[in-house]
Amino acid sequence: MLNLYSPSDISQGLDDGPSIPRDQWGRPLVVPKQGGSPVPLVRTTTLVDVIDDKSKIIDYNKRMVLLGGAFMANEAGYVRSLDPEDPADKRILNDLAKRAESLAGANVKRDKGSHLHALSEYVDRGEELPTCSDQDRIDMAAYKAATAMLKVRHIERFVVMPELQAGGTPDRVSTYDGLAPDGELAGDLITDLKTGNIEYGKLKMAAQLAGYANGEFYDWSLFPVDAADKKAFAAWKKQGWLPEESAQAYSPIGVVNPRWGLIMNLRPGTGLCTLHWIDLAKGWRAAQAARHLYDLRRDQRVFVPFVKP
Repeated sequence: MLNLYSPSDISQGLDDGPSIPRDQWGRPLVVPKQGGSPVPLVRTTTLVDVIDDKSKIIDYNKRMVLLGGAFMANEAGYVRSLDPEDPADKRILNDLAKRAESLAGANVKRDKGSHLHALSEYVDRGEELPTCSDQDRIDMAAYKAATAMLKVRHIERFVVMPELQAGGTPDRVSTYDGLAPDGELAGDLITDLKTGNIEYGKLKMAAQLAGYANGEFYDWSLFPVDAADKKAFAAWKKQGWLPEESAQAYSPIGVVNPRWGLIMNLRPGTGLCTLHWIDLAKGWRAAQAARHLYDLRRDQRVFVPFVKP
């Protein structure tokens, strides 16, 4: 991949995870393009999650709790003494269930996926891999070979989606000089690395990538604040910026293909990476529906007291 495109031409986003200012619910705080004080945006993954069928993941988590519970036999008596309807006991039981999931290995795949995501950035920047296992190197070789025809433009840059009132970070914006499934030149594409089973949550993936394709890059570093300083952070949240100041933080994501995106599916430990076109037209409809459903769920005032005449 990297012999086709100079690493110096690739824009690298800042590490928005711990650095972009966030509210107490983890929502990114963004200064609006039209100016004013920072406002919270729903995370893209949170937004599109409302349209996902969670039945399979719920069943999976149940199995993990059951398996993990086998390693916690000494606590069985304590667990039986807890009341699942009591608020304090609920929290304890939830924590124990998470611990059981972890003991069963429920987090192993997720952690491995995060590890491979980090390694893929080294590949796309044309850098040597850090110390890692032989299997990691095999997986990264598969990733590099599968994406050899892509020219990486941007890596992990934060995007604001005004229509969805959401913000998030696409893995890559990449150029493909070939044709998309509709026979048109693909051009710049939102490309996303997935390390899990992509047979689940396909519509959610399409909505996620479509949202990014309809967004703008946002440089939060233009509005610096030490979020660890509570007093300074509280003052920053009340601060206002003029439109000409805030507009400088926004830049076009480019002429990104609004019809098609690309999923790069790398399953850990397999040495296999496959590419899959994903329908962003359908994904955009799903993203808009997700915004509507998200708002409906936040306002559940549907009951009106029945008064006898």
